Amino acid sequence: MLGYIPTSIIYIALIQSVCLSNAFQFPHRRPHHHATSQLSATPDKTNADGAYSNHPNAWGYSRTIVNDRERRRFERRRLRHRTRFFAPTGQKDTSGSVQFDQEMDEDGYWGMLGKSSKRELMGRLFQNAVNLPRRLVWGRSRDGMGVDEPGTLILVRHGESLWNANKTFTGWADPDLSPQGYREVEHAARLLLEGGYKVDVVFTSRLKRAIRSSWLLLKEMNEVYLPVFKSWRLNERMYGALTGLSKTETAVRMGAELVQEWRGSLRSRPPPLTAADKYYPGRDRRHADLSSDQIPLTESLLDCMKRTEPLWVEKISYELACGRNVLVVAHANTLRGLVKIIDGIGDDEIQDIAIPTGIPIVYKFDQNLTPIPPTADESTVAQVHMNGVFLEKPGLLKQAIKREQEWCANVPDYDIVMSRKSTGMTPLERSLSKLEAQRQVQEWASSFADENEDEDDGTDGKLTLVEQDKIWEKGLDEVEEGEYFDPDHPKFEADKNVAKANGSEEETVEAPIYNASYNPCVSAMPVAATLPGLGPVPIKRKSESLIVMIRHGKTENNKLGLFTGWDDVPLAAEGVDEAKEAGKLLKLHGFEFDVVYTSWLSRAIETAWIVMDEMDCLWLPIIKSWRLNERMYGDLTGLSKAMVKQKYGDEQFKAWRRGYAVKPPPTSSFSPNYPGNDMRYKKYLKDVRYSISETIIRSIESNNFSLHRKLPKSESLKDCMDRTIPYFTEHIMPEAVSKGKRVLIASSENAIRGLLMHLCEIPVEKIAGLEIPNGLPIIFDLNSKCVKLLDDGTGRDPLETHNFGASASYLFRPCTNPDGSDDEECSISFMADGTDISSEDAELINSIRQPAASKV
Repeated sequence: MLGYIPTSIIYIALIQSVCLSNAFQFPHRRPHHHATSQLSATPDKTNADGAYSNHPNAWGYSRTIVNDRERRRFERRRLRHRTRFFAPTGQKDTSGSVQFDQEMDEDGYWGMLGKSSKRELMGRLFQNAVNLPRRLVWGRSRDGMGVDEPGTLILVRHGESLWNANKTFTGWADPDLSPQGYREVEHAARLLLEGGYKVDVVFTSRLKRAIRSSWLLLKEMNEVYLPVFKSWRLNERMYGALTGLSKTETAVRMGAELVQEWRGSLRSRPPPLTAADKYYPGRDRRHADLSSDQIPLTESLLDCMKRTEPLWVEKISYELACGRNVLVVAHANTLRGLVKIIDGIGDDEIQDIAIPTGIPIVYKFDQNLTPIPPTADESTVAQVHMNGVFLEKPGLLKQAIKREQEWCANVPDYDIVMSRKSTGMTPLERSLSKLEAQRQVQEWASSFADENEDEDDGTDGKLTLVEQDKIWEKGLDEVEEGEYFDPDHPKFEADKNVAKANGSEEETVEAPIYNASYNPCVSAMPVAATLPGLGPVPIKRKSESLIVMIRHGKTENNKLGLFTGWDDVPLAAEGVDEAKEAGKLLKLHGFEFDVVYTSWLSRAIETAWIVMDEMDCLWLPIIKSWRLNERMYGDLTGLSKAMVKQKYGDEQFKAWRRGYAVKPPPTSSFSPNYPGNDMRYKKYLKDVRYSISETIIRSIESNNFSLHRKLPKSESLKDCMDRTIPYFTEHIMPEAVSKGKRVLIASSENAIRGLLMHLCEIPVEKIAGLEIPNGLPIIFDLNSKCVKLLDDGTGRDPLETHNFGASASYLFRPCTNPDGSDDEECSISFMADGTDISSEDAELINSIRQPAASKV
């Protein structure tokens, strides 16, 4: 016991020096101002993701990247990375061009990974110094200490698309997943969960089938808060004039040999598109930032692979070298390109590589980023020329899906297990139970499989598997015959059976409806959205910079009246519907967005995703920041209002709920409600100072020096505003709004309260009286400086339909243009000033407001 005393003293001294120095250099909170920030717009520098240069990173920490010295520091890190891993091998450095440098911040990538704060650097230095004696004694094998290992790379081809299912050339066209594709991706996520794989960062393309696949993977793994970077370099191979044509019919009309030459050859290009073709990417807004040289009219397999290579050199390999686990969700040919680079596969051999849909391929690396060959485990399935390992033999799930109905007739409990509404189980238990049920079907269905049957799921290669169970079977036969067998270095021949691969928050306050002094500004439904034959709905002009805020849809906690805070509960079915209606309404009114901001809480992230899905803009960058989280309710988390009143009294309950600067009781450091016990905050949150007490507690607990951040154990409404408003003024305004970008913010009630408090100059003493309805788009017009609502076509007064609380009058003010004229968009008035109307007019208004079904 006495031997630990000197070490403890050293720990405390180091902790105090680190934490106190950071406390002065990096304050946790900053004062906010009610006046709207007068920030000058900085020049907008186009990059490779919709002109989103100088974007913040995807999580909201260490975000300002305009410092030249920091950029030069990052350039040196990039150069060292390229020199170490690529120059010695003789690979061409494709990343030095200005063109690719402009892509470094695609989806906010540079902002997240291009900067290390002094605070973070100092913390790493102290942590390494304290752990150095242990590393010298035990090396990296004791408790994971020692030199950091490279991360794990997981490659997943998107699930089957609608065009894969009907054998259509797809390329840069944007069909969605088929029902089977959904099943494949969810199954892939369960395989990753079963294997214990963790992901730190995700790369995907700008095409819907890959983006949706990445979403389904993260949702099943309960990690939707992770950053997802969408790059055009991961788009599928451009098939030129073949795009949209049936593969079967094209082979009949043009000859099977010619079509196979286009598909399988390394250098053959199909006929090119023209700018007038309906599938020309240059007319798609998601690719509007690309130059004419970057938009391919047709591509060979080699062209596609070269397009992918810079992303590997500059980003994916860099992430792996930093020890982060990378998930790449992309397409058959772009993944083949990555595999060719990683495994050093020759031009001829790459034609023997295929990437099946929905089966994870896992790569492990040594310190030099050389892929480690798969071990001779009986369950290992690999492909010739590849060191990546399939987590499941390709084709098993497809066979099971084909015979699933027959299985269900014999095993009635199967439908119950596969139901999403399973109760009494954690998300992990539910996923693994579904995986086990699917495997039973796979094993049964495999007895009916035709090994000679070819399936074409869109991949241009051919799949040749190397199954380790066959190696073991052959080796055991050799042992019986007296021969030596080494399972780690087996001698084998490639499998000759070649098959084509599938290639308030959360509380609802019942305040009386407040009839504001001014009518709310309600924009009328566009005529083209209600009367057919009048053409498309006009899109809001690009120059119309605006902010749309949406409180997430209802959760079960909302419906039960429970304090939720940072507890990560999902949307209820009703909340999903609310988010869908919000997306449809925005689309009907012609809204388009350039960037989406949300919190780290899944209910807000899912709301943003559903809205984007309804508006058909899943390719937009989603910027996730913990500073947009709901207010932290401390020890009240999970309690109902009645419980709090009974335990603490009605007066104290009102003070916590309605007071501006009163904090609820804090939660314990060891409570599941404390953010420090949640991996997303423990591992990824970087922009708050270190905590002396938490660092001491965690270091003693783990017997290893470990720095921990000062995370909130409880927050008053003021504390919530003090992190939300500065985030808006210091990041959202200068990095998006001031550059004319159209911004969507999906968050929780108190975070949106803070934004409206700042934008509408609501007094501190009145903000607690403002209510934010779930799933309702609230538009702040930066031109007229007022809040607007959208006509939903029902003819109902929004102040009667939605509860905005007693402070609604501070929200709804006259909307006037800078020249003093009335805003023309405020085209509907509901006479909220008490004006008397005739009984005939009242009857007419009531008949309009009644749903059509009630008139039948």
